[in-house]
Amino acid sequence: MSSAAEGATAGFLVWRLSMKWRVAVDRALTPLGMTHAQYAVMASLYGMGRSGQRPSQRELADHTGLEALYVSKLVRTLESGGQLARTRDPADPRAMRLELTAQGREVTRRAITVIQGLLDQLLEPLGGQHGPRAEQFTAELATLLDVPLDPHVHDAEEKEQS
Repeated sequence: MSSAAEGATAGFLVWRLSMKWRVAVDRALTPLGMTHAQYAVMASLYGMGRSGQRPSQRELADHTGLEALYVSKLVRTLESGGQLARTRDPADPRAMRLELTAQGREVTRRAITVIQGLLDQLLEPLGGQHGPRAEQFTAELATLLDVPLDPHVHDAEEKEQS
């Protein structure tokens, strides 16, 4: 265990791991002209497109966990760079449906390969991506992601106890 982890809280370790991951992803994707946030959008669109989905910006925001306004900015940037296309939803003229262009799919495939290599490095101490420890770690992360967090819940509980 690193000296930074000794006595650290789970919250601090989640923060450190997320920052370590973000920096590594940004560095790895720079040669492809992509940021970590752009990768989150493009890889999500890639996966959704492979399953026949053409999400709206709101659906993509919900899927990635990014703020809708930030997704909108990312989408405009990626569209202007020829990476994705927006089309009006015939069922809801206010909504835009998103999909990667051929250029976007190609760069995303290359980026996914790069990120899989990073993930292999990260999970090697747990026996690799498909080892039982890594699968348990993934399941535990999914459990934590399902927990709703509301900073006001604790305040309400304290008021009830008073």
